[in-house]
Amino acid sequence: MKRLAIISLLAMASPVLALQPLSQVKAINDGLRAVMIADQVRIVCPAIEARMIAGWSFVRSLEREARKLGYSAEEIEDFVESKSERKRLEGEAAAYMRANGVKAGQPETYCALGHAEIAKGSQIGALLRAK
Repeated sequence: MKRLAIISLLAMASPVLALQPLSQVKAINDGLRAVMIADQVRIVCPAIEARMIAGWSFVRSLEREARKLGYSAEEIEDFVESKSERKRLEGEAAAYMRANGVKAGQPETYCALGHAEIAKGSQIGALLRAK
């Protein structure tokens, strides 16, 4: 009887314990992509700089959100350190930038994107500041 009760409890708990991969959590994925885009803009565009404290705070908020959703510190670190996930996010960031007029080797296109994001008040824009 005791064994049946334990198996029943575990069966009921398993859907709660099964978390989707962090890469499929829209808020986390979109947030990290925004950080990558903002970082590229500030590196290439001489007229824009990073809002470092805002960036640090935002990354910490993503981490808190993941923890609140039930992910462990180790799962979060594994996701952030994953080369394949980084490559996937870089691809998404590059696609977003291309779709918004950024052209490699043309800093003015990065600047145009950065200024547009700042004006729009997007998450990307919140991580940037015009010099």
